[in-house]
Amino acid sequence: MELLKAFDDEINAFLVNMFGPRDSRVRGWFMLDSYLPTFSLTVMYLLSIWLGNKFMKNRPALSLRSILTLYNLGITLLSMYMLVELILSSWEGGYNLQCQDLASAGEADVRVAKVLWWYYFSKLIEFLDTIFFVLRKKTSQITFLHVYHHASMFNIWWCVLNWIPCGQSFFGPTLNSFIHILMYSYYGLSVFPSMHKYLWWKKYLTQAQLVQFVLTITHTMSAVVKPCGFPFGCLIFQSSYMLTLVILFLNFYFQTYRKKPMKKETEELPAGKEVKNGFSKAYFTAANGVMNKKAQ
Repeated sequence: MELLKAFDDEINAFLVNMFGPRDSRVRGWFMLDSYLPTFSLTVMYLLSIWLGNKFMKNRPALSLRSILTLYNLGITLLSMYMLVELILSSWEGGYNLQCQDLASAGEADVRVAKVLWWYYFSKLIEFLDTIFFVLRKKTSQITFLHVYHHASMFNIWWCVLNWIPCGQSFFGPTLNSFIHILMYSYYGLSVFPSMHKYLWWKKYLTQAQLVQFVLTITHTMSAVVKPCGFPFGCLIFQSSYMLTLVILFLNFYFQTYRKKPMKKETEELPAGKEVKNGFSKAYFTAANGVMNKKAQ
């Protein structure tokens, strides 16, 4: 325990030295005072992928249909709550869309911060996307993009909540919550074979995500062009991180949808290669393994 405490103190001191004093309004909030829980859960997440694949190697894949149905419904409802609450709280605070500082909106800023805490915590819940892949033996969908996106978002948003928990930070989660409503609704519906004929819009979800990233970068950089006191370093970091997502998602998009027409790809697929639900098994955005034509 002494070693862990010393490690935690070193990490926290390093972060304070790098970013400056933390925002006092989030002091005492669950999992925020120390980086150790977030770091430890991320390490456990990465280990669970490695160990889980070894454990499942010679075991049959699990179905998890009922669990996946509840999970997708839960994430969809949480995303709806965050979207509505972010819109209402930013409206209450009179947020400036081009640039919003961290302190001028009073109680509305705290209301935004409370929603963004749920956004941070939802990134922990979404680790289950990967765990479901492992248990269902969908290892082809555990790509670098998938793991990088999940692990990095959880850790980045711990930093956001501690140093910039409101103001300009509200925009990305607002867009992302809307996208997640569409995404997890899609995944939930795809559990039911009778709904598959209506799920032709997967490709457009990926396009919507790319638009989301571009809009977030544009919104972030607008505060560089017209500063309002929001930390400059945070703006540059966020833009740089979102750019990595644009590159990775573009790479995924072109590999998945631009090689050949989807119908032709399905017809010409070599024996032994599966195409489920009319699409290749390539991963896109936090998919959780529910896109199969029939439950396993």
